[in-house]
Amino acid sequence: MNKVNQPKWSNLLGLAYRARKVIAGEELVIKEVRSGNAKLVLLSGDASSNTEKKITDKCTYYNVPLQKVESREQLGNAIGKDARVVVAVLDDGFAKKLKTLLH
Repeated sequence: MNKVNQPKWSNLLGLAYRARKVIAGEELVIKEVRSGNAKLVLLSGDASSNTEKKITDKCTYYNVPLQKVESREQLGNAIGKDARVVVAVLDDGFAKKLKTLLH
């Protein structure tokens, strides 16, 4: 996927990642949600039902906003990595802006 077709949120997520305000990977995301550092969790629409349930339950319990994105490829591309199923944003400013772009 080239940069032109990428949604606005993916550019912002890439910026947040380069600013070291994004963590990727199921276990790391859950750890950040538990510790209260995660301000927003992004989950790919093609996550396994097991992963989706685990992440959704954690976010609900710890009251962390959860947003779905189209695919793991889109999520990975946004941060310049291979496919990623789940990422957490650790910064309030980035999280607020991403929420407005994802609605």
